[in-house]
Amino acid sequence: MERPRASTHYPKSLGEFQAWFPTDADCLDYLEWLRWPCGFVCPSCGHPGGWRLGDGRFMCTGCGNRTSVMAGTIFDRTRTPLTVWFSVCWHFAVGKDGVSALSLKRTLEIGSYQTVWAILHRLRSVLIRPERERLCGKVEVDETYIGGKESGLSGGRAKGKKVLTCIAIEILEPKGFGRCRMAPVADASSESLHSFVLDNVEPGATVITDAWQGYRGLEKNGYMHDRRSQRAASTRGEDPGELLPGVHRIASLAKRWLLGTHQGAVDTAHLPSYLDEFAFRFNRRRSRSRGMLFYRVLELAVAHGPIRYQDLVMSPSPKAVPPKPPRQRGHPPSLERPSPGRPWRQIPNSG
Repeated sequence: MERPRASTHYPKSLGEFQAWFPTDADCLDYLEWLRWPCGFVCPSCGHPGGWRLGDGRFMCTGCGNRTSVMAGTIFDRTRTPLTVWFSVCWHFAVGKDGVSALSLKRTLEIGSYQTVWAILHRLRSVLIRPERERLCGKVEVDETYIGGKESGLSGGRAKGKKVLTCIAIEILEPKGFGRCRMAPVADASSESLHSFVLDNVEPGATVITDAWQGYRGLEKNGYMHDRRSQRAASTRGEDPGELLPGVHRIASLAKRWLLGTHQGAVDTAHLPSYLDEFAFRFNRRRSRSRGMLFYRVLELAVAHGPIRYQDLVMSPSPKAVPPKPPRQRGHPPSLERPSPGRPWRQIPNSG
């Protein structure tokens, strides 16, 4: 497909977004176009072409398989109306610093915090393309601890409750930063650090690190290794922080983002998803249209497999004992609204 264009492939503003997706049916049609831009293609056998059934599903003319637009995507079996999904996705994508679940729940007046929380985590889980390109050129690599304040730890790599996180960022010439990658690692051993570099940096690149022994041997994997000693820099009277300015900048921005947008309330089990979101935003910081990010997130969402709520929660709530009588569970309210007819004109004149 041609390069996406604003006002044709995606809404460029909040006004266009509201005009494009006033109903759940409009949202469903947009998902169908994103998933099958050239017409229906059977997800089971790959055969193009099929029949649209009366219940809205498609039947493949090749194998006879029946499927729906949302089946096999992160929208699979969702009870949440698509107008809610799209509104959450829009705020998630266009906000420069992202949005928290509690803030979005209040903004959209959605009754369930768990609904917004689950949607946001599902969106975070699709932000990484499986075939994305690795970093190349000059790449700085370092580690930092992300988490709450801990006193009494000796050494920069001492174990504690904080999560050791590896950072890699491209260094552009003559100045500037390119793409970044972030991921938690088990420890600062050679096995963990080399695995992070292999997963995120293209062989042949120049990897710039400090003098930590865990980075020794990168040359055997096809990298050019530039080791910079902070101790030697201090001896020369130089600022050790200037040896790896890129990773230090990313570490500072990520920590401030977690503290500002999410008030630091990020559980270690979900930290990888938040780091993926930060990298997604940072790597697209120069995007001219925030609507393009909305388009990209939904494009990744329809290409990703289903994610169940049980896979997102860390410790599901135990059943009440004795069990309570079953209650009727309805669908969350849609954001599809009829025109209120200018209610401010209906206020009686007190004069």
